[in-house]
Amino acid sequence: MNPAEVLIDHALGLEWAALPEPARQAARIFLHDTLCVGVAGANAPYADAIRAAASGWGAGSECSVLGRPELRLPAPSAAFVNAFQIHSQEFDCVHEPAVVHPLATIASVLIAEAERSGPYGGEDLLTALAAGVDVAAGLGVAATTSLKFFRPATAGIFGCVAALARLRRLPRAVALDALGYALAFAGGTMQAHTEGKPALPVQIANAARGAITAVDVAVAGLPGPLRSIDGPFGYLTLFEDGYDLAPVLESLGKVHRIAEVSWKPFPTGRAAHGAIVATQALMAQHGLTADDLESLTYSAPPLIKRLVGRQVIEGMGPAHARLCFPYLAGLVLTRGAVGLGDFTAASLADPGLHAIAAKISVEDNGDPDPAAFTPAVAVARTRDGRELRIEVAAQFGSPAWPLSREQHLEKARSCLAFGGLEAIHAPLAALLEDFEHLDDAAAAFRLAAGREP
Repeated sequence: MNPAEVLIDHALGLEWAALPEPARQAARIFLHDTLCVGVAGANAPYADAIRAAASGWGAGSECSVLGRPELRLPAPSAAFVNAFQIHSQEFDCVHEPAVVHPLATIASVLIAEAERSGPYGGEDLLTALAAGVDVAAGLGVAATTSLKFFRPATAGIFGCVAALARLRRLPRAVALDALGYALAFAGGTMQAHTEGKPALPVQIANAARGAITAVDVAVAGLPGPLRSIDGPFGYLTLFEDGYDLAPVLESLGKVHRIAEVSWKPFPTGRAAHGAIVATQALMAQHGLTADDLESLTYSAPPLIKRLVGRQVIEGMGPAHARLCFPYLAGLVLTRGAVGLGDFTAASLADPGLHAIAAKISVEDNGDPDPAAFTPAVAVARTRDGRELRIEVAAQFGSPAWPLSREQHLEKARSCLAFGGLEAIHAPLAALLEDFEHLDDAAAAFRLAAGREP
């Protein structure tokens, strides 16, 4: 059995009618969430630099860029810019067990392809999205050891190719070749995360661009490696220290990974969300204030310590701060929450926030699961000797604790407002609510770009 064939057969064979309503609803919701986050990303740090770089890679006006009505680019470049914008503020949805941000890559290639070779109906596009998430998240779930490479990019490119194959109804042999070229183009280092550099969203952007290139090369007739997943130099062999793919392959068609995706209620690394909510609970339930605080420790699985346990440093940029729980907790203790506007130069250098952050730490609780986000506990000690505790059993925004419809829409509205397109909030929400009935799915993408649908 060749796992690449199993994954491609699943993607090519998936139909909207086979998806249960929870998976259908999740596809609509998270596509909407992703478009709005991408619009906000048009005003993210480095977004203009990314646009300028991509604009120099060749002329073309095929495809829209979220939140940029004046800009149209060739499909690979548009996918690159959109993917960067979607992930650039750490606000895009995530599949927690896989440690993969599947829609940042997959939605970006589908947005581009819908305008390049469409029209495609909304039903086909949502089905392709679900198929791609099955592949990208499935590869992440198959890993049994901790992150070594940046999985949202390395697994993400395979999900993108599967989604494009389903959307375009590629012949099976061509789709397999394209998956082989996904392996050839796959890359993404965790060093960018360790150093808190904007290379993280650039790696996601490159995966989206690479996926379109992989499909184009295969469609042009170049044969690709066939054992792209499990060969001696295949994806899992190279990028993961340990894996068990058999349960994932067995689950195809029975478990739909799109229904396992989590919102991000805050524009930060997902690993900080449990700690942010716990800090809010310490304030609401116990009256904790910044002035009261002697120390705050968040004891959580090793992934949390690794991803957001870093300390505040002088001259840190937004990418470092979004992955720094001590800074984020300082924001919560002084402002009540964390928002898109909390990563300005003035905020990042605020000596008051730095002083609070110096009292806050993350510790490893020894959990043996390398991908666990919970259970965790926040323990605050106050100046008057009290010890306050909050247990964390689930992450806000996860399937176990989802956003309400109102909370989802408020996040969408705030993202559009940050990107200067609050006026499209109601019409975009209406299009996504009934997305599968659109004859031309690109109408929603043109609207999210700030253009007439």
